Amino acid sequence: MLASAALVLLMTPALAFFYGGLSRSKSVLNMMMMSFGSIGTVSVVYVLWGFSMSFGNGITGDDDIWGIFSNPFGLFGSDQLAETRDVVKGGATVTEAVTGGLTIPSTVFLAFQLTFAVITVALISGAIAERVKFSTWLVFTVLWATVVYFPLAHMVWGGGIMSGSEHGFASWLFGTVKDATGKVSAAVPPIDFAGGTVVHINAGMAGLVLVLVVGKRLGFGKTAFRPHNIPFVMLGAALLWFGWFGFNAGSELKADTNAGMVWINTTAATAAAMIGWLAVEWVRDRHPTSVGAASGVVAGLVAITPACGALTPVGSLGLGVIAGALAAVAVGLKNKFGYDDSLDVVGVHLVAGLWGTVAIGLFAKETGLLYGHDYKQLVVQLVIAAFALTFTGILTAIIAVVLKPLGWRVSTDEEAQGIDETEHAETAYEYA
Repeated sequence: MLASAALVLLMTPALAFFYGGLSRSKSVLNMMMMSFGSIGTVSVVYVLWGFSMSFGNGITGDDDIWGIFSNPFGLFGSDQLAETRDVVKGGATVTEAVTGGLTIPSTVFLAFQLTFAVITVALISGAIAERVKFSTWLVFTVLWATVVYFPLAHMVWGGGIMSGSEHGFASWLFGTVKDATGKVSAAVPPIDFAGGTVVHINAGMAGLVLVLVVGKRLGFGKTAFRPHNIPFVMLGAALLWFGWFGFNAGSELKADTNAGMVWINTTAATAAAMIGWLAVEWVRDRHPTSVGAASGVVAGLVAITPACGALTPVGSLGLGVIAGALAAVAVGLKNKFGYDDSLDVVGVHLVAGLWGTVAIGLFAKETGLLYGHDYKQLVVQLVIAAFALTFTGILTAIIAVVLKPLGWRVSTDEEAQGIDETEHAETAYEYA
């Protein structure tokens, strides 16, 4: 699990290379710094209050279905990282695991989950590349992680309203079941194995909101914003794929048969998505591109993330090829709709994340419509996708507006000169 955590942490510098290569040469350092800055701010706040908000109980010791009433400073002198603790439930004091049902120590679980929070926040940066003040971005990372990411992680993974617990919406929709130990859970629980809602729909929707609030880059629709270093893009995609095995297989939280299946599914879907993206380029543009191959890889990784523990390898191939094609088509539409999603966060993460989350209702090997011949899983998946879109969209818009007095945009002259020089007083390449 510590190796998986290290792999996921590597994904954020990998994202810096991927996004940096897609940027123009005068903006590459700022783009990479937005990812590295996220490592700094989100790691700190995750240790201070993020883990407590994501996986703790409520302040009163009772269950917290929203993740916003947890002790926000649970690590300060508390037993948040102990293996068990005494809590009050129904007037009685009971001893329970801090993060119930874990097969790993709580300290290791914190280390693993910290890296998820970091990469999710960093993903958003690609949507607003080349025009945002670095200082405002850093403040945004803290606020967004606290107000949006931690509560949503609690709702999906921490026993909240979007989980399969007896308190979740799925229990209200289709009833509950009780296992041999007496634990009550939803009869048809939502499936988000490694972050379709918490990571990709969340980051993609936040990126879309920021694009609309912050506005377009100078020359959008008139200037060709070409990637300045495609080898960087390929390197970043390769390292993301490598790190993603920690992301997906690590989310099993133990080394077993299903972890192996997750690894296979991740590879199958990602390879198929690359082919799906290139097929669209072949038909639409008559040229399969390196950037398309790299973007197809990321789209496949995004789509299989929520589904990797619930599909067969063949189902993963089907999910992946559709994900690659959908994302390629979506990226091609941004100019038509007139929103400046600089590095295609919306087209790749939001679209592929939505597809991967909803497609579980079709391809899940036991409960999906095509395999289990039941509609209930599809309904549950549609609800969690819609909830994540709404929750993230509203709260991100509020945060974006609140930060307007700080100033989102660099000046027009600074943007034209190059954000690397004006924000960081350095350049990636010395031309003198």
